[in-house]
Amino acid sequence: MIESEIFAQQLTAARTKLSEIAKALDIEHLKEQLVEYQEDMASNGFWDDMERATHVSSQAHRVEVKLNHYKSLLSRIDDVEVMMELAEDEDDESMAGEIREELSKLGDDLESLRLTTLLTGEWDACNCILSLHAGAGGTEAQDWTQMLYRMYTRYAERMGFAVKVLDLLEGDEAGIKSVSFEVTGDYAYGYLKCERGVHRLVRISPFDANARRHTSFASMDVSPVIEDDGEIEIRPEDLRIDTYRASGAGGQHVNRTDSAVRITHLPTGIVVQCQNERSQVQNKEMCFRWLRARLAELKEQQRQEQMGEIKGEMKKIEWGSQIRSYVFQPYKLVKDLRTGYEVGDVDGVMDGKIDGFITAYLQQMQ
Repeated sequence: MIESEIFAQQLTAARTKLSEIAKALDIEHLKEQLVEYQEDMASNGFWDDMERATHVSSQAHRVEVKLNHYKSLLSRIDDVEVMMELAEDEDDESMAGEIREELSKLGDDLESLRLTTLLTGEWDACNCILSLHAGAGGTEAQDWTQMLYRMYTRYAERMGFAVKVLDLLEGDEAGIKSVSFEVTGDYAYGYLKCERGVHRLVRISPFDANARRHTSFASMDVSPVIEDDGEIEIRPEDLRIDTYRASGAGGQHVNRTDSAVRITHLPTGIVVQCQNERSQVQNKEMCFRWLRARLAELKEQQRQEQMGEIKGEMKKIEWGSQIRSYVFQPYKLVKDLRTGYEVGDVDGVMDGKIDGFITAYLQQMQ
């Protein structure tokens, strides 16, 4: 009896939370948007302009996913209510475990949908490009960069995002000196933008025969992938385009021609490079997408700096100044790992942290 009252309270809280989410999402407006997109997609000549058609289709899909997610949660709440009534009428205590499990899953899914309502930034719904660079420390820092790369790719897989490596420079002995990769999925930039900054690792180094504690640093940069809407002007005379042979594993064509591309934007000093595609044309196209994202990000940074000066609160907004520390020594966790140390062990521990970090950041945005 007491447990049924607890279930009823949890179900009421779930309905209230879903109602608040519906207001935040403006469900009725989303339905109107979907109808407009569908009518546009059904019109004659819609597919004549492939760029516009792709954009409208992706927007329609994004709206449809939100609506379906909301409808699914509403239906599941009704199903749980029916299960509770059935269990109470038949006095069947065996259904308590099933109800408890469904309420727990429902709570997680509601929280996931609620987090998306916080992602209201201009580029939050975009894909993003992540860049990791090893700091000072040689092999130790390069190994740390590889661990971070594995952590973020695993997080992307769990979120249903697609990951595509754009440029990768391997370390001299182990690890990675630098890597850039594109993360594709709904709200990829919104979820990952808070990861921009310097990441610090403290651990017993597996590369030190004396088992001493080492501190390593790696920097993370996150840029949104922005469609070319004409707002970001890139003049040919402002660019220096270099081509060179791609490094690393590849086929006969990749390593024997100058397929890799490096673009330098002379006025700002921004440098982007890509070598992972099979042709120079594809690498150049990816570089221009990346450069456009970096320039848009720089424009937003300058706007934020101007706003800060006007308000008098700060003279400069430091992009990338957020620092996070992963301390595995002197905590007991590392002592357990020291026997038969493997990089995968630490990766496993980190793998469970990234969700909590991102969730906490998004909750602070309320």
